[in-house]
Amino acid sequence: MSAGAATAATVDHDFWDVVDNSVGVPPGGSSRRRLRSVPAGPVPERAAGHPLSLGSDARARLGGAVRMLLDTAGLAGASDAVRLAVLVLASRTPSETGVVEIRTSELGRWIGASASYTASDVLPVLRRSGVVCVETAPGEYGQDDGLECRVLPLWAAQDVVGHPLNLSKKEYATLWRLLEAVMGPGWKHRDGRVTPAGLIGTRTGRGAATDRLALLLLVLEARETGRVRQCGGSVDTKRGRAAATVARLLGCTASAGERVLERLEDRELVLRVRLKTGSGMANRSRLMVPAVAAAHGRTVADDVQEDRAEVLEPGFSEPGVPDVAARPIETPEAETDSQVSGVPVADEDEAAEPDVAVALHTDHSHPVTPVVPPQLSGRFSGEGREAEGRRPGRACVREGHAVDGESAVAGSGCPVAGADPLRGEKPNESSVNEQAGGVAAGAGARLTVVGGRKTQQQGRTDLPVDLGLRVALAPVSWLWTKLNRWQQDRVGKAAKAELAQLRQVLEQSAQAPSVLAARLTSRLEETGGEALIARPYGWITHRGLVRRPSCSDVRCDDGLRLDTGADCDNCATVLHWRRAWRVRIAAEVDRELPGLATDARYREIEARMRRQAEAEAAVLVARQAEARERAERRAAFRAEAEAQAAVERERAAVRQAVACGDCGRERSAGLCGACGHRRQVEVLIGEAGLLAATWSTDPTDQVAVAAVVAEVRTAIKDTIAAEWAQVQELADPAALEATSPQDLEDAAAHDALLTAGNLVAEYRHEALVMLGRSQEAQAKARKAYATELAKPWHRAMPDSDDAQRAATEAAAQAQNRTAEHLLAVWLEQLRTQARPEPVRPAPWTQRLPELADRPLDGEALEVTA
Repeated sequence: MSAGAATAATVDHDFWDVVDNSVGVPPGGSSRRRLRSVPAGPVPERAAGHPLSLGSDARARLGGAVRMLLDTAGLAGASDAVRLAVLVLASRTPSETGVVEIRTSELGRWIGASASYTASDVLPVLRRSGVVCVETAPGEYGQDDGLECRVLPLWAAQDVVGHPLNLSKKEYATLWRLLEAVMGPGWKHRDGRVTPAGLIGTRTGRGAATDRLALLLLVLEARETGRVRQCGGSVDTKRGRAAATVARLLGCTASAGERVLERLEDRELVLRVRLKTGSGMANRSRLMVPAVAAAHGRTVADDVQEDRAEVLEPGFSEPGVPDVAARPIETPEAETDSQVSGVPVADEDEAAEPDVAVALHTDHSHPVTPVVPPQLSGRFSGEGREAEGRRPGRACVREGHAVDGESAVAGSGCPVAGADPLRGEKPNESSVNEQAGGVAAGAGARLTVVGGRKTQQQGRTDLPVDLGLRVALAPVSWLWTKLNRWQQDRVGKAAKAELAQLRQVLEQSAQAPSVLAARLTSRLEETGGEALIARPYGWITHRGLVRRPSCSDVRCDDGLRLDTGADCDNCATVLHWRRAWRVRIAAEVDRELPGLATDARYREIEARMRRQAEAEAAVLVARQAEARERAERRAAFRAEAEAQAAVERERAAVRQAVACGDCGRERSAGLCGACGHRRQVEVLIGEAGLLAATWSTDPTDQVAVAAVVAEVRTAIKDTIAAEWAQVQELADPAALEATSPQDLEDAAAHDALLTAGNLVAEYRHEALVMLGRSQEAQAKARKAYATELAKPWHRAMPDSDDAQRAATEAAAQAQNRTAEHLLAVWLEQLRTQARPEPVRPAPWTQRLPELADRPLDGEALEVTA
C-alpha cells in the first residue's frame, strides 16, 4: 500500500489552523496571524508508490498529527526515547479498538534501545505522562513483557470533526509505512523472506532515539525535491542554520542539533548542499534528505552548483520574497507545508554558515537587473511598516537618532534629505541632529530631540555601582543602555526589591544576584535575544525581573525551586491533584450519565471541572482573607508587645537611676552588686547555722539553736576573711594599687559569696551524714535490707553476693532518703521558730478611745495661741 493509496477520495472538512508568525516579534508587539487550511479529513487518492513519496497534503496531515502528539503537555521534559515511543505506538494503533499489543523488546527495537532500558526508563515515564495508558503482562521472570497500550490523545480525538489527531484507517496505514521506511528494525520471516531495516533502522545505542526522531521530522518537513525548509530568525553563527533547524524541530540547543545533524550526515541520510553566488563564492546552504528526493524520482546532484537566481527561488524561502535571515518562517498562502517551531537557539548575530565571512542581510534590489522585484509586504529590514503603531512608518525614521528606550517617537517623515541609506549612499547631516548638537545636559548625559517632542536625558551606559545589581543586570546590559535616566532608576529599584525577596528565600543570601541573572538569561532565551525586544523598560520590569510561580510556594519560579534549582515538588503535586480530579469527575459522569455522547460527555466534564475550579477559588479567597486577618492580629500583638517592651525599658531606666539603698552608690537600681552579695552571704550564713542545729542540738530549744547559729556565723566570717587575705597575698601588689576601692569592694563581696556557698554545701553534707546515723534512719535501712532479701529472686540464695549487694544498696538508699526527710522537717521547724510572730493590731473598740483623747492640730494651735 502506498502513501497515496492510504488516503481517501475526497476532502469533507478543513481544519483551520492559526498560523502564528510571531517568532522574533518582541513581547507586547503585534504579531501577524492568519488562517490557513490544513486537510483534516481524508486526502485525495494517489497512485501507489514509495512510502516516502508523500504529497504536500499527506505531509501536512501526518506532520500536524506528529507535532500535536509531541507537543502534548504530558511529554514536556520527556526524553526523545519516550517521545519516539509515543509516535511508534500511535502509528501501530488500530482505528477500531485503539489498543496496541506489543512486546517490550519489540518497542525497544523500534526506538533503538534495549529491552531493559525500555522497561526501566521508557515505560515508567509513559505511565506517568498520562499520554499513554499501559497495561502489562508479566514475563517469565516477572518483568513487563507483553504490553497493551492506548495513546489517549488519539483515542480522545476519534470522531471529533476537524481534529488533527482524528486519523482514518488509511492514514494510520500511511503513518505506519512511513515509520517502517524510516526506522523499521527489519525482520526475518519463517518462510525465509527478509524485510530490510529502514533508513536508520540499524542505528542503536545512545542517542539512537534522538537521531531517529530527527530523521522522521526532517522527512515530514522535506518537499518532493528532498529540500527541508530551514528556520529563519537569529541563529548561532558557529552552528549554522541547518543545525538550528534540527534543534528547533527537536526542541534542543543548537549544539545538540549540530551533533545530531553530523551523525545523520555520517550515515548519508541528510546533506548540507552549499550554494554559490554568480561570482563563485560560497552562499547559503540547503538541507536535503536524499531518500525523499529519490522516492519522488529526483536527485540532489543538480542543486550543488546554482546561481543566485536559484538561491532566491521560492523553494528556499517564500514565493516572491527574498530570503531574509532575520524574519520568521511564514507559511505561503498556496501551500500547507508544516513549519518548525519557534524555539530560540541562540542570541548571536545571524549568519548563513560558520565559514561565510559576511553575515546575512536583507537582499535589496539589484542596481542593474533585479532577480526578484522589491516588495513591501514581507516586513523585513529596509522596508516600511504600515499600520503598526509601535514601529516607524518608514525605514529611515530612526536613522541618525539616539536610542532612548521607549521614549523614542518616530515621525512620519525621513529627517535625512537627498540620500537613500538603503542604496548605500552617504546621508547628509540630519536637521534633528543639528538641533540636538548644541544642547548639553551635563557630564555623562545629553539631551536628544525625538520626533519634535520634548527633550529627555539619555541614560547611563554603565551598570549600577552596586556589585549585586551589576551581577544581576549583566545579562541585560545592552538593554540597560537603551533606557533613559528615569527608567534606569526604576529598574534599579525593582531589581533591589527582587534581590531582597530572593535573599529571604535562599539559604545562602549571597547567591541572590546570580539567581536573578540566571532568571534574566532564561527570559532572554525565551524571547529570542535582546535584539527582538522593542520595549526594554517594559520587558525588564514586567517579564525579566518578575517571578513566575507555578504554585503557591514562594520558592517556585517557572516550575523550578529557587533554592535548589530542581523541579518544584509542589507543582507536581498540584498537577497530579488536578489530574486526579479530572479522572474522578470523568468517572462520576460515566456513572451518573451512562451512554452519553462523546461531545456531550466532554462538555459535562468541562462544566464540572469549572464548578470545581470556582469552588477552589472561593476556598482560596477565604483562606487568603483568613491569612490577612491573622497577619493583622499578629501585627497588633506585635505592636502591643513592642509598646510594653518600651514601657519596661523606660521603667528599667528609671530604676537604674536610683542609688543603692545600703551604701548609697549612684545608678545602682536600688542595690549595687557588692551589697547584693552581702545580703546573699547573710542568708547563706543563716542557712548554715540552721543546718548545724538540726543535728548538734535539740531543735526545740531556741536558746541552744541561737548559740549554734552564732557559733557558725563566727566560723564562716572568719573563713571568709582568711580566704580574702589569701587572695590579696597571691595578687600582684601593683594590680591591687591600680584597682579602684569600689572594684576591690565588689571583688571581696563576690569572694565572700563563693566561700559561703561552699561552706553551706559542707554543712548540708555533714547534717545528712549525722541524721543518717539516727535511730529512725537506721530502722528504715534495716527494714529495706530485709525487704530486699525477701524478694522471690533472692529467697533461694539470700547469702549470695548479688543478694547481699542488692540489699545493701536498698538499705543505703532508704537511709539517705530518711536523712533528707528528717533534714527537711527540722529545717522547716527551725525556720518557723526563727520567724517572728505577726503582731495583730488592737481592735477598734480599744483604739478609738485613745484616738479620741488626742488633741487635733487646730486645737493645739488655739491652745498655744
